[in-house]
Amino acid sequence: MAAEIVNPRSDNGADDGAQNEFFDPAFALHRGGKMEIRATVPVRDRDDLSLAYTPGVAKVCSAIAERPELVHDYTWKSQVVAVVTDGSAVLGLGDIGPEASLPVMEGKAILFKQFGGVDAVPIALDCREVDEIVETVARLAPSFGGINLEDISAPRCFEVERRLQERLDIPVFHDDQHGTAVVTLAALRNAARLTDRTLGELRAVISGAGAAGVAIARILVEAGIGDVAVCDRKGIVSTDREDLTEVKRELAGFTNKAGLSGTLESALDGADVFIGVSGGTVPEPAVAAMAKNALIFAMANPTPEIHPDVAHKYAAVVATGRSDYPNQINNVLAFPGIFAGALQVRASRITEGMKLAAAEALAAVVADELSAECVIPSPFDERVAPAVTAAVAAAARAEGVARS
Repeated sequence: MAAEIVNPRSDNGADDGAQNEFFDPAFALHRGGKMEIRATVPVRDRDDLSLAYTPGVAKVCSAIAERPELVHDYTWKSQVVAVVTDGSAVLGLGDIGPEASLPVMEGKAILFKQFGGVDAVPIALDCREVDEIVETVARLAPSFGGINLEDISAPRCFEVERRLQERLDIPVFHDDQHGTAVVTLAALRNAARLTDRTLGELRAVISGAGAAGVAIARILVEAGIGDVAVCDRKGIVSTDREDLTEVKRELAGFTNKAGLSGTLESALDGADVFIGVSGGTVPEPAVAAMAKNALIFAMANPTPEIHPDVAHKYAAVVATGRSDYPNQINNVLAFPGIFAGALQVRASRITEGMKLAAAEALAAVVADELSAECVIPSPFDERVAPAVTAAVAAAARAEGVARS
């Protein structure tokens, strides 16, 4: 149903009572967009105008031309992020195109501001080829202090991120990969601690070998997980398979130490951890075959791979991607603070060490409050962003990528 039908304008003279039958609050909230740009300086008179624009602005421009690093001090560059998508992998909606992706990108931008104090600009690109995306973003980059890639389908997203980070000297961060990975690691650290185990004692199974699955596997290995097997639609990603993409071949090389092969169900036999980032449904007998005190993170939205009612029969800790259940694995816990920390120190990139530091800081927020229903903070916990920001800034300095 078209937006004008679902939520007709309030200024068309129609009776309000007639409109209520069709009123949808989602359309009401989105009408006109969810954000705007505001000035941070007044323009009240001729003197203000002469400072904010010509001739005063010429002095600042000339100074930046002589010393380009001053752009961070005298423009918004050091506090603004571009949220970039091609609309090819939006939320649970899939390939809906750049225009239809804009409400999500606007939403992401206001989350940056709300939870990290970071200004962000949504940019939806009408191009799909890796070369075109990389070239377009690289040409836009002088205006921004960081690039948040969003909802770009795999496997293109991996190459886009890699090539942009090689080309640019500002952080490039694909949140579908790394934001999910950071929050998952934080929650898993606390869930392991709650059940008197370490990460090194756990064998995990990830359902989904796309952007999030690959990044989660990578960060778990970096953090010292005992073992992790990743499954795609054809089963366990292993070195004996001949149908793997380049990304999956690399994935097989650093996961699955046990050398497992076969189906997701076979991988779950005796596993300590299930992490779902794929959709689909895991049969209950496979869940029942997991180890005692299993940890189940079924994060597909809106329908988790393992329904919480089923998961609670067998698991010590259950997490989902949904806001109406405890332990929501929500990227908003990570990306605002990660970018805030990186921008604070003018980092040239976001390293693995910075991501690990973000996960540790996020886990520590609720370390003294752990329960089966609290292994990760709420997105509205005011301690989250400052903790993540400080940890990321410190890690950037330690790793030599900070410039202030």
